[in-house]
Amino acid sequence: MYQIQPHTKKQAKKLGVVVKPSTKLGKKIDVFKDKVKIASVGALGYGDYATYLQTHGKEYADKRRILYKKRHDKYRHILDTNAYYADKLLW
Repeated sequence: MYQIQPHTKKQAKKLGVVVKPSTKLGKKIDVFKDKVKIASVGALGYGDYATYLQTHGKEYADKRRILYKKRHDKYRHILDTNAYYADKLLW
């Protein structure tokens, strides 16, 4: 089970959503708005910004963040999509 990082909780608060460990197989977190589940994001087995910060340090995490944002640029800006929440909460 994925341990939700302080970075993710802080970002969730900014967006006005609540995050909980995912009940969906293979996902890291479930995103709730007004007590309604709106997304399951983050594939288990892959890193995210907060995880890389802990395991490899800020410089490496920042590089991975840049690469993630480039790779997902086409969809991460579409409001209220899984890609949007993955970008905003995990990266």
